[in-house]
Amino acid sequence: MSNIRAEMPVLARHEGDWVGTYTIIDTAGKILDKYESHLTCQFPENAPHAYYQINRYKWADGKREDYEFPGMYSDKSLLFDTNRIQGRAWEADDSTVILHFSYKGMPEMSLYEMILISPCNNYRARTWHWLKNHQIFQRTLIQEERLR
Repeated sequence: MSNIRAEMPVLARHEGDWVGTYTIIDTAGKILDKYESHLTCQFPENAPHAYYQINRYKWADGKREDYEFPGMYSDKSLLFDTNRIQGRAWEADDSTVILHFSYKGMPEMSLYEMILISPCNNYRARTWHWLKNHQIFQRTLIQEERLR
């Protein structure tokens, strides 16, 4: 059995369903895209993965996208290696998780995400810093609240 809950207590506080809004901006602050989200963060018992996340996105024009992210646990880190991404998450302090990942189909791109959870565990503020050839070209601003 994995020690993920005990060794990554900040990450464990994210368990459950989250709804919110993603706003993508360029480096000048111009809005490039905006859409709604519903994320489910799970720590399945007796499963092949210590962590499992489902991301559901919905745009005003009806477009939808769903993604699944199984995660492995090792040495106080959450590791992702899917057909889409490869990355690692770790805890920075008692309210912050940092995630760094790259897209397998776009090796020139990578992303750093800061996930800040509120002391009451009901709100999250997340920022993505998108890098292309090691230069920032956009950011994603995410505001979420716990659904359950």
